[in-house]
Amino acid sequence: MPSDWPTPEELTSERLTLEPLRVGHAAEMVAVLADPALYEFIGGEPPPEAELTARYQRQTSRPDWLNWVLRLRSTGEPIGTVQATLTGHGAELAWVVSTRFQGNGYALEAIDAVIPWLRTHGINSFHAHIHPDHSASNALARRLGFASTDCIKEGEIRWESRNRCQN
Repeated sequence: MPSDWPTPEELTSERLTLEPLRVGHAAEMVAVLADPALYEFIGGEPPPEAELTARYQRQTSRPDWLNWVLRLRSTGEPIGTVQATLTGHGAELAWVVSTRFQGNGYALEAIDAVIPWLRTHGINSFHAHIHPDHSASNALARRLGFASTDCIKEGEIRWESRNRCQN
């Protein structure tokens, strides 16, 4: 792993604050991730706090996993997460937004904050793996300018950024 990979920093957008993930976020994120509907396409089930704490310990210990908790700037309420898994000069992006807040453009807004920040750190290509039936995430990938590929990983289609070197 490159030693010069960035460490997540707090980012802001018009409506969101993206806080670097801490193990201490687990207690409040249990409620955000509690709706079984979130797992329709990604599999799994709502994690109990102990499991989420262990997951966040693993995620915060790896320099190639950059994670943020999404908070509404207006209230401070946590509404989801964004992850960028670094792979050299590229990153795989993933997002989860609470079902209570889906359909409001928060995932797009968060990714639109993360991608330029990653670019300032030399990360210039992006991809995501999305279930073919997850219409909202597929639409988000299109809005980001990603193109679907023929590559399928664990039943999910790989979407890639079209302009790899945009600044």
